[in-house]
Amino acid sequence: MDRPLRPGRRPLVAGNWKMHGLRKELVEVEKICAEAAAGGADGAEIVLCLPATLLGAAAPICAGAGVGLGGQHCHNEPSGPFTGDISAEMLKDAGASYVILGHSERRTGHHEGDESVRDKANGAFRAGLRAIVCVGETRAEREAGDALPVVASQLAGSIPITSTPESLVIAYEPVWAIGTGLTPTLSDIAGMHRFIRERIDAHLPGMGHGMRILYGGSVKPGNAAELMGVSNVDGALVGGASLSARDFMGIAGVYRHFCDAGPA
Repeated sequence: MDRPLRPGRRPLVAGNWKMHGLRKELVEVEKICAEAAAGGADGAEIVLCLPATLLGAAAPICAGAGVGLGGQHCHNEPSGPFTGDISAEMLKDAGASYVILGHSERRTGHHEGDESVRDKANGAFRAGLRAIVCVGETRAEREAGDALPVVASQLAGSIPITSTPESLVIAYEPVWAIGTGLTPTLSDIAGMHRFIRERIDAHLPGMGHGMRILYGGSVKPGNAAELMGVSNVDGALVGGASLSARDFMGIAGVYRHFCDAGPA
């Protein structure tokens, strides 16, 4: 496969641990950081989006390895009477530099709409966090031929007008592929990522070329090379495979073999 050209866009491999991980699992973070420090993902930026309970303990482990930390959700307000919530400022204070917003599991399980995602992204920007905003269609929407309109609507509604390539990353996750072992065809992925870049440019003129677009949905070491080699795919948002240092770095290690990285 030809080396994908990403002028000015540094590839990003982000792990989403979801609701997994006790303190004993920090050993996997230590392994990831040790391999990253040794050049195991040359050219790619590595970020671990951990449960909030682990961020403080993971921060000193990651700091010396050049591995970033992220949260998986934040409230749009900096503080207040919001029992059980966490603010972007709290994530930042715990050592995070990123936060995932609008993941399909939040959109479905917690009824988060586009406007809510946009408000939370603004909150992330306020605190100095980069937002990874997720978009993607269900299987029913794809089979009905509505994948493009659905994703276009999510992008228009979820992305703050103040977004820049330095503050925002888009993650395309076909909902039906998350945790199922199923993936779209490489042609479908290429078409959707091209479409997303075009829609970003329409929504934020001049920003589309520099915005990083990740692919998520059953990314594994065995399929990472072909997925990351698709045009306009600037990295991966990795779910279950990120819980294993061996699997996660097997995905990130793709960039040791092909990468045309520029500054993030």
